[in-house]
Amino acid sequence: MISYGRQTVDEYDIEAVLSVLRSSMITQGPVVERFEEALCDYTGAEFAVCCSTGTAALHLAVLAAGLGPSDAVLTSPMTFVATANCALFVGATPYFADIDPVTHNIDPVALEKALDERPEIKAVLPVHFAGLPADMRAIRSIAKSRGLRVIEDACHALGAELNGMDGKGVKVGACEFSDMAVFSFHPVKSITTGEGGAVTTNDPELYKRLKSFRNHGMSKAAGEERRWFYEVELLGYNYRLTDLQSALGVSQLKRLESFIIRRLEIASVYDRAFSANPLLKIPPTVDGYKSAYHLYPLEIDFEALGISRTEWFGRMEARSILPQVHYIPVHLHKFYREKFGYSVGDFPNAEAFYSREVSLPIYPTLTDAEVDGVVEAVLSSLL
Repeated sequence: MISYGRQTVDEYDIEAVLSVLRSSMITQGPVVERFEEALCDYTGAEFAVCCSTGTAALHLAVLAAGLGPSDAVLTSPMTFVATANCALFVGATPYFADIDPVTHNIDPVALEKALDERPEIKAVLPVHFAGLPADMRAIRSIAKSRGLRVIEDACHALGAELNGMDGKGVKVGACEFSDMAVFSFHPVKSITTGEGGAVTTNDPELYKRLKSFRNHGMSKAAGEERRWFYEVELLGYNYRLTDLQSALGVSQLKRLESFIIRRLEIASVYDRAFSANPLLKIPPTVDGYKSAYHLYPLEIDFEALGISRTEWFGRMEARSILPQVHYIPVHLHKFYREKFGYSVGDFPNAEAFYSREVSLPIYPTLTDAEVDGVVEAVLSSLL
């Protein structure tokens, strides 16, 4: 079976992990710092804080931003629930603004309207859906005029690029248009540490708070007492990443550009194969933006095709292909419907996209023959 995503691990990665296993420290040690430095070098950010998961990274970011029970956060409904849940973790309220029907990222016009209606919103969490950067220049301008924090959910987008202030490309994670950017290193993401996440920032105070919240809210003494004395200054968490995981991350990051190139190659094959079919809509491209292609979200007009998405999935599985759907809009989940009163029709662009979306296999170790097999399976499934 060919799944929609999987990790890409080679013998160099394995040897990097084994080298830590042979060392004297396997939890949080010098390799974590090496991974953080490598992330800064790659993204262009001043600081990086690695942690246990992408969800933990989101939690750390809203904690560092100082959000709490009297505050609210605005994000996209087209994301995994962790993006909205992180607001609830600190007692804040998550709200949504609909997506742009072309890019599938949060619509700046809808965002501005939602902010006008909700003065309690203190932060905006744009999602770079499928690896395509959101319109960060517009989002930052809207947020800055209202004094709001901007936290990028870049869990799909390590390796993506967008136009910077000087018109030149900058890496997602450089935080040119945001206070913080959050990454995930789950096995299906751009690189993996098994489970893992990180937050990048250019703000030294946010960096200090991120590090403290990651490690139980502890601070170490200076001078000779540093060997044994620590003090808990705030309520923190055990969100640490290990040297074992970081060794894998350092090794993977060295090959990230080749991973992205291969994802782009696969996406190009799919684009050429599907673009002329009236039943299909390929993912968008935006001038000046480079997608990391974490996902290849194909839209299928199931109504015109005359079959359900469930039936289509059955046809694909019969051909040994396992696609996926990204995502059920957050507001349609039972928890959000019952707690906040959301219902079908609240965010029509997100719901319409969800009704048609399927994520095709896209990861660096897919062979050309396997990619051709996916194309053949999709086209034959329409007959």
